Amino acid sequence: MKLYATFFKRIIDFLGALFLIILLLPVYIICYILIRINMGSPVLFTQDRPGKNEKIFKIYKFRSMNSATDENGNLLPDKDRVTKLGLFLRKTSLDEIPQFFNILKGDMSFIGPRPLLPRYLPFYTTREKLRHTIRPGITGLAQVNGRNNLTWNEKLEFDTQYVERLSFFLDIKIIFTTIVKVLKRSDIKTDGQDPFLDEERQNKDIL
Repeated sequence: MKLYATFFKRIIDFLGALFLIILLLPVYIICYILIRINMGSPVLFTQDRPGKNEKIFKIYKFRSMNSATDENGNLLPDKDRVTKLGLFLRKTSLDEIPQFFNILKGDMSFIGPRPLLPRYLPFYTTREKLRHTIRPGITGLAQVNGRNNLTWNEKLEFDTQYVERLSFFLDIKIIFTTIVKVLKRSDIKTDGQDPFLDEERQNKDIL
């Protein structure tokens, strides 16, 4: 299994991401056009996240919130900025598919601990730091065991368990469970108020 973790997992990630990017090219184009029409620019946003060995990279997602502000120029609460289109993208997890490019680049894997914000780095215990010994993933053990219904400590525990148990068969199980959850649209956060992720607070124009 060590050979899988150090060699074959990356090959599978690269080939899988390349295949899905080509297969979903029409979906990328449609999402780009719809977001541009409904929310304007940017269509994507990037944000710094720590990856393997705590190396910082830019994560990609389709934008799901507009840039509406109050009379003082401050962004409105997240729940007031999530658009109907953005809600659909979140419910279907289509907002995540730009991360296939992160996988292609080697920043991420299909399966692994979700990459959190850099500001959390000083607070991990020694054991929890194991989450940064592998590439972060689009989905992982925490996501198929409750996702946003879990507490901070529970998510970190699942992340650590994944690193300790990493295997081809565990990845296959997580992939199929993730597909089922996406189809059922279960455990998906859609109101834009998730302090654990806090993703669109720092939008950066790229397209």
